[in-house]
Amino acid sequence: MADDYIDLDDALCALAIMGDLSMGQPIDHSQRVVALSIKLATHLGWDAASLRHVQQIAQLRWAGCTANATEFAATIGDDVGGRALMLQLQFEKMEFLVPPDAMAARVSMVSAIHCDVSSLIASSLGLDTAVSAALGCVFEHWDGSGNPNAVSGEAIPAAAVVVAVCSELEVISRLHGLPKSLAILRQRADKVYPANLVACLETHAEDWFSLIQLSPRPSHRANAGSRIRMDILGHVIELKLPWLLGHSKLVARLVNAIATEMELSNDMRASLRGAAWLHSFGRVAVPNAIWNQPGGLTTGDMEQVRLSPYWTSRLGQNVAGLKDAAGIAASAYERLDGSGYFRGSDAKSVPIGGRILAAAVAWTALVSDRPWRGALNVDAAMIQLQSEVDAGRFDAQVVRSLAQCVAPGFVTTENLVSTSPLLTPRELEVLRRVSLGDSNKVAAQNLGISPSTVRTHLESIFVKLGCKTRAACTLQASLLGLFSPA
Repeated sequence: MADDYIDLDDALCALAIMGDLSMGQPIDHSQRVVALSIKLATHLGWDAASLRHVQQIAQLRWAGCTANATEFAATIGDDVGGRALMLQLQFEKMEFLVPPDAMAARVSMVSAIHCDVSSLIASSLGLDTAVSAALGCVFEHWDGSGNPNAVSGEAIPAAAVVVAVCSELEVISRLHGLPKSLAILRQRADKVYPANLVACLETHAEDWFSLIQLSPRPSHRANAGSRIRMDILGHVIELKLPWLLGHSKLVARLVNAIATEMELSNDMRASLRGAAWLHSFGRVAVPNAIWNQPGGLTTGDMEQVRLSPYWTSRLGQNVAGLKDAAGIAASAYERLDGSGYFRGSDAKSVPIGGRILAAAVAWTALVSDRPWRGALNVDAAMIQLQSEVDAGRFDAQVVRSLAQCVAPGFVTTENLVSTSPLLTPRELEVLRRVSLGDSNKVAAQNLGISPSTVRTHLESIFVKLGCKTRAACTLQASLLGLFSPA
């Protein structure tokens, strides 16, 4: 990862695990769907290219989950647990926060965000347009009753249908067992899924599940040799919480600067940059309601927060190419006095990479707005960080080096807006406000313009960035470097 690129196969596996955690699923859900989908597609006689597309679609099916987490939480409260109930078809257990007459429009909107972002992720990874098109239809139903566009029948890409039916079977079989799950699919035949696929699963699923139990992982790397930018993962993760916008980019710049100041090796600097992009990975497993809590957290809530870096560490254990970066990333919240999490490591067991990342993450958070407090200025943040050094929580040498790197004028997340030939300065301002979660009305108040003017600018932004939703525009702008200094 010395060149800040990673293997495409590793990125796809990471995004699959991210999606599984976002949906309240075990971290092998998507890989099991991959295996089952390939079994079904192979039985249907599909060629090698189509099988590769099926694998990629199964890995990216939930990639848009971070993008609509805010809207999902506003719909059902718990964006993680609620999604798990949705996948289990246990709608009666879900607590809906919107009135029944508004539900159809909300579901369509949430689905559109997910599909738009998933498709954009596929394009950003350089995948075939057929994969992007299929990811735009993962919530469509065979009878046209799905979302977001009520596409029906053979107008739905066949690979999307195969992955969808295999995904549902994998989830509900864990809850009800295979025979009952197949009976549930039979009830949904020619409504949600075509009857011939359901019949095929009824015939072969028992044998296929036995094979998947023995070897759930794909036996080959379908995209050997393909490399993608590491930062794509970080930008997708940050969509989970609007106030994270620009956080990982700033941390990556800061850890690199500190490591340079400390004359560490090029390999260490590269691993630290990778860790910066990954350190928020585990946040996706924790409901937004906890992260957005304006006051103190309950003991139970804090236990979920403490598990966040654990899931980051599990990423490294499951994706070999990310092992080093994720290992450092999992130390982002450790403290040298043993008061951190998730391991509670002390000074004897936190290596230099973890010490640098922890200080950079803490400082970046201090100079950024959070739901529970406003941003501190650079000087106040340094005073706060030095007090943590005095208490034995941060490495004194690391913090001294950090202080040299954040002299007055250092860019914080509060002014991460660049110039661009693609968007006008006002469009960039509007895009930043809505990317931070502002409604049109609030964005207008913050910018001193009318809501209708905000709407006009957004329409222009959508066209210029080739996106249909605000979340996709945020991701596209982040990938293009529009939320950063020159």
